[in-house]
Amino acid sequence: MGELEDAVMTRVWKWNRPVTVREVLEDLQQERSIAYTTVMTVLDNLHQKGWVRREAEGRAYRYEAVSTRAAYAAALMNDAWSQSDNAAAALVAFFGMMSEEQRQALRDAVRIVQGPETWEAPQAPEAREEENPGSAGDTDGR
Repeated sequence: MGELEDAVMTRVWKWNRPVTVREVLEDLQQERSIAYTTVMTVLDNLHQKGWVRREAEGRAYRYEAVSTRAAYAAALMNDAWSQSDNAAAALVAFFGMMSEEQRQALRDAVRIVQGPETWEAPQAPEAREEENPGSAGDTDGR
C-alpha cells in the first residue's frame, strides 16, 4: 500500500464506518493540498485491491474497510517473513528489533493463540504425585 493509500485507509480504519470521498478529502486537506478526484481514485484503487467495499449512495459511494488495520499489518509481516530463505533467522532478527513493549505484546499474543495453560510453569514430578496420590502407575488404588 502506498503512502497516500495508507493515509486514506488510516481514516477509514479510524472512523470504523462507511465513509464518503468528501469526508476523507476534507480530513486529508487539513494536512495537505489534495484534489477530490485524487481521493476518489485512491478509494477506487483500494476497492479494486480488495481493501474496501463500496455501496452506492445516490451518485456517490460509501466506502468501508474489508478488514482491520491489525489484519493488514499481519498480512505485511506474513508476506515479508515468507520471502525469507531462513524463517528462523528472520524471526530472530525481527525480535531483536523489537522494543520491550513490543516483545510483551508478542508474549501476550502467543498466550491468546496457544491458551494460558501452555505458559504455566511446569510442576516438579513430586508436586504432581502429591496432587494425585496413586497416579504413578497404581490405577486400582492398591
